[in-house]
Amino acid sequence: MMQQHTTSLDIETPGSGLHEVTARIRDWTAKAGVQTGLLTIFCQHTSCSLLIQENAAPAARRDLETYFARIAPEDATRYEHDDEGPDDMPAHLRAALTQVQLSIPVMEGSLALGRWQGIYLFEHRRRPQARTLALHLLGK
Repeated sequence: MMQQHTTSLDIETPGSGLHEVTARIRDWTAKAGVQTGLLTIFCQHTSCSLLIQENAAPAARRDLETYFARIAPEDATRYEHDDEGPDDMPAHLRAALTQVQLSIPVMEGSLALGRWQGIYLFEHRRRPQARTLALHLLGK
């Protein structure tokens, strides 16, 4: 019989960067007891995003952060929208270039992530933020 499970995870970020949330999501998924299914993770914000990325080499995360800072820089002369400061519009652009939803298969009771993959909340604002991820697990 199919089951559905939902929850919200509150994430406090210290500021910009890739913040790994794999363990919290993996723990919740395991407790749900679904052996085969699909987990959807949805980020309820417009200035951060979700990524599945390299979880072993910190240099890979630093390079990603540097790349996004270069393609959507903080520059007051480039943007009209700056309601929340100079990092406001660059944060929206970076989120638009990534994703706010992930779908991950659950197989044999575990997330079907590859050996070097982790789930990251990609915070695009410089100041600490309170973020919420909505999780929905469907399976049996």
